[in-house]
Amino acid sequence: MAIEQRGSMESWLTVVGLGEDGFKGLGKQARRALLGATRIVGGQRQLDLLPACIRGERQRWPSPFSLEPVLAHRGTPVCVLASGDPMLFGVGASLARQVPSAEMSIIPAPSSCSLAAARMGWPLQDVVTLSVVARPVAALNAQLFSGVRLLVLSNDRHSPAMIAALLRERGFGPSRISVLEHLGGDAERRVDGHAGDWCDPPVADLNLIAIECLAEPNAPRLSRLAGLPDSAFQHDGQLTKRDVRAITLARLAPVPGELLWDVGAGSGSIGIEWMRAHPSCRTLAIEADDGRQRLIEHNRDTLGVPGLQLIRGSAPLALAGLERPDAIFIGGGVTREGVLDACWTALKPGGRLVANAVTLQSETTLMAWRETHGGELTRIHIAQAQPLGDFDTWRQALPITLLDVVKPLDAAP
Repeated sequence: MAIEQRGSMESWLTVVGLGEDGFKGLGKQARRALLGATRIVGGQRQLDLLPACIRGERQRWPSPFSLEPVLAHRGTPVCVLASGDPMLFGVGASLARQVPSAEMSIIPAPSSCSLAAARMGWPLQDVVTLSVVARPVAALNAQLFSGVRLLVLSNDRHSPAMIAALLRERGFGPSRISVLEHLGGDAERRVDGHAGDWCDPPVADLNLIAIECLAEPNAPRLSRLAGLPDSAFQHDGQLTKRDVRAITLARLAPVPGELLWDVGAGSGSIGIEWMRAHPSCRTLAIEADDGRQRLIEHNRDTLGVPGLQLIRGSAPLALAGLERPDAIFIGGGVTREGVLDACWTALKPGGRLVANAVTLQSETTLMAWRETHGGELTRIHIAQAQPLGDFDTWRQALPITLLDVVKPLDAAP
């Protein structure tokens, strides 16, 4: 057992969270770090808040952004300035991926989300926090449910109007919006309104948006659970239908942080619903057809997962060099030579491979491959009631054969 006392390890890097009140709002530890630093790195706004008594060399972040000004001076006393809590969508999180925790001290100030929750009277643990700072606004689409409260870190003064337009487009015009500027400072201000009639009032670049989501009665109901309505996707007919999609995703079993390969992605429905299961789930969608690539790009934004990465090409050639996945879905191309073997080789031990077949040829391929690699075969029959003259009858969809196999933990690389 190792017991570490706070402050017992030497660190060369200190990340200081600054509030709107600047240097005067810092505690003794943060002031000592700044006074002792030979180099101070931050945005111009943060650097301007420092008094003349801070003698360390001041350096702005480069554009495009890079951590190099910090990492190049490893071992010397360096301070990095951040807004509020550096570990909440801040530079502290980026630095923590590059610098061991023993070499870095982080001194947070109250985050803008904490201050906003206090102003709104919202329990912070019940609020979804998001950032659109250098991120697509489309990511909000995955969070829109009536009654949900969102705190969104804005990119700039244009973000509130963009978000209000997105809310209107998704049927969330009645949602209440509050734009909070310069939280914790003398210039703090709040602007309230509704998405439906947001008139784009002038706001500061430094703002946070609080949203209480309220849907119109006819707004589409898009659950996070697998099996979105087929109408939620634009497609050319190449779409894993709702019921089959739900069964397929249940077998793929998305877990936070895992990566899926959606091979022969079609309209991208499997990969999109995989990512909607948890914000940290990722997808590489492999698709060769130009038209379907455009459908995937539309669907991923509309359904709130703009981070889905599109790989333009056909398996197995397009799979070379890709990050190894935790799960693979093959929706098309199972009969193409080498596809199943390439996917199986790339799959991590313990990973899941699920492949769907509609034609006799693809079904035969799955059955033969199962003889060598094992797994379970399931035949799915879906029928829907449809009119037949003055009566109704069952209309049978094409049956689907589903192969579900888990790669052994002791499988060779």
